[in-house]
Amino acid sequence: MDTSALSSTPRTLFKRATLALACASLLGLSLASHADVPETNLRLAHVVNSDDTYHIAATRFQELLSEKSDGAISVEIFPNASLGDERTLLEGMQIGTVDMGVITNGPVANFVDEFSVFELPFLFPTQEAAYEVLDGEIGQEILGKLEGVNLKGLAFAERGFRNITNSRNAINTPDDLDGLRLRVIENEVYVDTFRTLGANAVPMAWTEALTALQQGTIDGQENPINAIYAFNLAETQNYLTMTRHIYAPALFVMSLPKWNAMPEEVQTLVLDAAREASTYAREQNAEMEAEQLAALEAAGMEINDSPDIEAFQTAVAPVYEKYGQQFGDYLSRIQEALQ
Repeated sequence: MDTSALSSTPRTLFKRATLALACASLLGLSLASHADVPETNLRLAHVVNSDDTYHIAATRFQELLSEKSDGAISVEIFPNASLGDERTLLEGMQIGTVDMGVITNGPVANFVDEFSVFELPFLFPTQEAAYEVLDGEIGQEILGKLEGVNLKGLAFAERGFRNITNSRNAINTPDDLDGLRLRVIENEVYVDTFRTLGANAVPMAWTEALTALQQGTIDGQENPINAIYAFNLAETQNYLTMTRHIYAPALFVMSLPKWNAMPEEVQTLVLDAAREASTYAREQNAEMEAEQLAALEAAGMEINDSPDIEAFQTAVAPVYEKYGQQFGDYLSRIQEALQ
């Protein structure tokens, strides 16, 4: 019997086992890390319905986190303002009763003033220009300021360029807004912009605005096409004017107490998923807008896609005079970045 063959067998097996473990470590690193992710449940709220771009972003976030964590991280979505309006959601995040949400930039600006710089009328000429600023140094710097009010900014999603609808008359110049009772976001830049343009700007939560439009207590509102379509505003609004007056970001926002309570590996997965979901929502917005406009027109809305933009830009000059210095050097930095 050849005993040397027997004596070499353990050494051979050991070498093979060591090599196998090394390969498994290299090839299966991400799977191992997923297996180590603790089970986490997140409650994400927003104020719109399941046809809206916010819900598309939230659903994609939910899917991505499930994929990235092999099911360890689950996201429960609460649409339709079921947990409250956007201000209520943000206040809930501050005290930890709401985990996170997809929130319009305007209400966020009531907690951190610098976010209002993005609400200045006709600031961004295109979506791509907005993305460059929001995803770059300036946007991320402002996003980080949310930690000072017990919130965690994750990523800029999208509401989009806002346009005016109303039930009273066609709009082509600022003169056509004279006396129009127009719902605006509860944000002073929005209020001052439309009062400067001659409208009777009425700040109110979106949930209240829907009722007011149906009852006729207000004449119109301003929102991106995705919201106008999702909420079937053609039922109450006869005229749509493509003013594209403000590019409105949305934000994935989280409770800072909840964020701090999560392990680092969960934080990384949540942040990555929020950024990817935001990019996805932007792409979906761009793809769907033409189809949504066609559907609104078919539903009876009269659409003006070429109003006198120069007249609107000239008319809002006092808004820049009032707020130009309020945001430190952010306005000048954005304008320089857009050149």
